[in-house]
Amino acid sequence: MPTIIFIEPDGTEKQVGARIGQTVMEAAVQNGVKGIDADCGGSCSCATCHGYVDEAWQEKLEPADSMELDMLDFAYQRSDGSRLTCQLVVGEEMDGLMIKLPVSQA
Repeated sequence: MPTIIFIEPDGTEKQVGARIGQTVMEAAVQNGVKGIDADCGGSCSCATCHGYVDEAWQEKLEPADSMELDMLDFAYQRSDGSRLTCQLVVGEEMDGLMIKLPVSQA
């Protein structure tokens, strides 16, 4: 079971186990990660699961598709590492993935 590391704006880390095939957002919600609201339930129709993928991981993940990129336009303080966690499907290779949470979602 891969471990995903969520980093709150104050630097606090929360490590959660994620099942293969679920999304990073689902793992966050199921483990009570604050800052991942997931208002749309994972349908890529809001930006309340926005997170910043750590720079070391950005090239290792599949790139965002056009629908995700369009929805990221609604994310507060979007950056190069911005992703919607509902669009990141967990695989074994994601063990140790680090997601920084935006201040606006704290």
